[in-house]
This record gives sequence, structure tokens and C-alpha cells, in this order.
Amino acid sequence: MEIQTWQKTIGRVAFLNCDPLYYGLAEKWKILAAPPAWLTGHLLRKDCLIAPIPAADWALNREKLILLPKLGIISDGPVGSVLLFGHREIKDMRDVALPTDSATSRRLLIYLLNKQGFDPRPVQMGPDLESMLDRCDGALLIGDRALHQARMHPELVRMDLGKAWKDVTGFPMVFAVFAAHVDAPLKMVESALSDLLVAKNSFEESGLREKIIAESCERSSFSVKRVKQYFEEVLFDLDEEAELGLKLFISEVLGIEDNPNFIAV
Repeated sequence: MEIQTWQKTIGRVAFLNCDPLYYGLAEKWKILAAPPAWLTGHLLRKDCLIAPIPAADWALNREKLILLPKLGIISDGPVGSVLLFGHREIKDMRDVALPTDSATSRRLLIYLLNKQGFDPRPVQMGPDLESMLDRCDGALLIGDRALHQARMHPELVRMDLGKAWKDVTGFPMVFAVFAAHVDAPLKMVESALSDLLVAKNSFEESGLREKIIAESCERSSFSVKRVKQYFEEVLFDLDEEAELGLKLFISEVLGIEDNPNFIAV
């Protein structure tokens, strides 16, 4: 039977954070790059075999999407790319702009603000800091935009959500999980996950790290120092501690009590 195009396609977040996992994969797989929340739709429509999607999106679509083990996009402290900006201190924010390209981070921010006793009005907007702060007191940005704006306007950074979650819970924050459609062929899913794990291990254990950092710097315009630091802030191992953090996020932030089940691959 001929393999369908979507079964040869792996989704990736169109941000710097995925560079280590996807280095060299385009030689074997078609790569579909998109914002995190868009990848959820691509998986549901069977545009790709597997993809990293917001943890919140997986939990809310868990009857149609299966959770893959071992990999995620995670922080165990500051993440550097999921940031709340503002001209005011958090305690003085009356409203907060939430970007349309995120799902997990929007829910996480409201939870963290509520835990601190604050309840600003959420306003959904496109991820543009200037227009967000023209309209609202606070603005959430994720990914490369957050990194760029933190470099340009460090005085506006009010919260790193990875650090805030770690401070509140003591656990890593799983921003994205790898998932597949329930109809995806298991053998192909196993192959894709295996290739991603090989890429992760090659980045962590070999001289490829410096080469990938150099290419990421050239593509993104960030300094070598910042990219090196960022690739230490962003983690990919969905280990036991990260799984506990994921379960806590699903129960505490999303209000879903059933535990995530991982496909056995």
C-alpha cells in the first residue's frame, strides 16, 4: 500500500527551540513548520504524522490525539521564550493581551496570575508587542518573538512563565508534547519518534551541537551566547519529573483529572 503524504510529514514548531530536534530530518521526512497552536489543527486534519503541540491542546483533544513518550518542549526553571511584558508592574495590570499562536501559555499565565492574587482581563490579540501594549497593560509573547523583544526591551519583561511555574509547583513545565492522530500508522509513528530521539541525542552528545548553534544564530540573528543559553533553558526529555509536571498542569490549570496516557512505542 502506498504511503500517504501526511504519513511522511513531521510537524515542527516554527521557532528556534525546535532546531536541535530537526537537524538533518528534512533528508528523510517532509517538515511542516507552523506556530504551536496551528500544529494542533494540522494533526487533527491529518496534514502530518506527528507534531509538537501545546500541552493544553493535547489534553483538550485527547480522544483524537495520542500522546508520545520521551519527548517534549520543556523548561525546568526559566525558559526565556514565554514571557509577560508590560509597562506596569504585574500588580497594576488591569488587562493582559494573550497571543493567538499559543494555547498552553495563555492558560498558564492566567493560572499564575490568579495564584498571585491578580485577575486582569484577558484580551486575545495577534502577537505584536507594540499593538498589544498600546491596548493592554500586559502582553504575553512566546517563541522567537519573546526572545527578540526581551533582547530589545529587557526593561519590559515582568515574568518568565517557566520560572514562575517552577517557583509555584517545584516541577518542570511541559509547554508542548509530541502527539499523533489516533489513525496514524504505528510503525510510521515509531520511525518518526526514533529519528527525533536520534537527533536529540546527537545534539546533546556530539560535536553537532556547535554546528547547530552556529546555523541557528545565522538564521535567527541572535548571538552565539544567547542561543547557547537558550538551548540550555529549553529541554526535550519528557522524564519522570516532567511527566509529573505535565499531570499537574493538566489537573490544576486545565481542571482535567484523568492522567495522560502515553502510546507504547
